[in-house]
Amino acid sequence: MPQFPAGKGPEVFRGRAMHSMEYAAMDHDKAEEFVKGKKVVVVGFGKSGLDIARECSSINGPEHPCSIVYRHDHWKLSGWFIWGIPLVDIMFSRSTMLSVHKPGEGFLLRLLATLLSPVRWGIMTLVESYAKMTLPLSKFNMVPQHSLAKDISSGLVLNMPDPDNFFDAVDKGSIKLKKSPSFEFYEKGIFISDDNIHIEADIVIFATGFNGVDKLAHMFESRTFRHYIADSPRVPLYRESIHTRIPQLAVIGFSDGLSSLYTSEMNSRWVTALLEGAVKLPSVKDMQKDISRWDEYMKRSSGEYHTRSVLGGIEIWYNDLLCKDMGMNPIRKKGLMANLFEAYGPMDYAQV
Repeated sequence: MPQFPAGKGPEVFRGRAMHSMEYAAMDHDKAEEFVKGKKVVVVGFGKSGLDIARECSSINGPEHPCSIVYRHDHWKLSGWFIWGIPLVDIMFSRSTMLSVHKPGEGFLLRLLATLLSPVRWGIMTLVESYAKMTLPLSKFNMVPQHSLAKDISSGLVLNMPDPDNFFDAVDKGSIKLKKSPSFEFYEKGIFISDDNIHIEADIVIFATGFNGVDKLAHMFESRTFRHYIADSPRVPLYRESIHTRIPQLAVIGFSDGLSSLYTSEMNSRWVTALLEGAVKLPSVKDMQKDISRWDEYMKRSSGEYHTRSVLGGIEIWYNDLLCKDMGMNPIRKKGLMANLFEAYGPMDYAQV
């Protein structure tokens, strides 16, 4: 939940302010009854914010529109195919990964990534153009000012199921969009001072994500261990699992990817191999060097969103490292062409 100055937060609001987690915990019928006939404001325009706004708009229609208030535009895609070509094969294959700089890469891979960077730029530009052609992003002033590659690295790109339904709701007034860097509460809703706009609301739902660092830090009674976790903008974890200064701790699922379950599954298998003795950890000094390389990569690739631990477009590289640690072949497909040009996914690692 965002922090507000005294007298400008939810305490002055006569309605109900809540986090999306609380709303998601309601069963379907209770949630429908909760928002029915109410003026709802959703703060945040990620997957949770989109899902909640759609649900509210389908229940209330334009009579009681749902407003989405958000800070920044991020790239939204309308499906996983471009002119019949699978988008995952274009963006998430080894051939594309060769054009991306990766943490800990050697000289030859670094040189290759530099030489192939125009290819990656061309692919991302193609996908951006396709998104602007197939979605009315310009019409609703939703074209991001940054590249698609930046959103992929930050885990903020959004694939919109049934986008026509969403934009139709915006057209009809069932969903209203308002972009603003900040807002404050007043007794009847929220106030956006930059535009001097009051938005009346009965319910304000914060789809603003989760503070994973704070949540992880407060698992510990030890102030020292809390400090080790919270003293860094991005929790320093070797292989996104092991903290070098907290013994006997392995973290599963803290780092995110374009598929969270997929990333956590591989993370789990690596930790299992570690517990079984099949993986040997390097020295603390070497682990800290590796963590520094990954932290530098995260900062460079995701910019202002570097506090999020997201694997983004290098999931194959990360999985390769885990496979090598476990003594397994990282090349998971049969045939050179398949390994280069087909997307890697969970089924490729089913036998790990």
